[in-house]
Amino acid sequence: MANDAPPRWDRRMQQRLARGEAAALAELYDRFASLVHALAHRVLEDDTGADRVTREVFGYVWENPDAYDPRQGSLRAWIAMLTQRQAVHRLRASQPASAGGDTLTSEALEERIREASVAARADYIVTSMPAPLRAALELAYFDRRDYREAAAALGVTEDEARRRLRLGLQLLSTAHVQPSRAVPPPGYGRAL
Repeated sequence: MANDAPPRWDRRMQQRLARGEAAALAELYDRFASLVHALAHRVLEDDTGADRVTREVFGYVWENPDAYDPRQGSLRAWIAMLTQRQAVHRLRASQPASAGGDTLTSEALEERIREASVAARADYIVTSMPAPLRAALELAYFDRRDYREAAAALGVTEDEARRRLRLGLQLLSTAHVQPSRAVPPPGYGRAL
């Protein structure tokens, strides 16, 4: 199954969840649990905490399926946003106000959150980019191939391989740019 679900699937899934279909929750969990856990782990750097956030996110989706608005974006993006928000909330809550022990400074905490956010956006960009661009980047990054070797492996011209690599890298470079929002989403910054 593709990672980037079509809007029709998103709407149908929301309707099934609203009807209380346990099979819909199971399908949603199978599809997005690894994403949710990975995003939470990036922020928390803790398996137990990531497991907890994963349960909380899917519990929230189950109890509040109408909170998702398909006109605002994909279900995958909404679940990723919920995960990021809940993981950041857990991270901040785990840091006591007193300075002592194994706590992070406010600046270090914010930097860790920013780094996790950039990594999450990069993951999303890579998984949602067109397969030809992703394949070219994987050859260049994981297999350490230059554009000529990538072209041969992909069965395309060298110019096409360079174009795919350039476009893929341009997309990936946007991960560090914070998305602008005129208005924060409802409930932004609060726990689920």
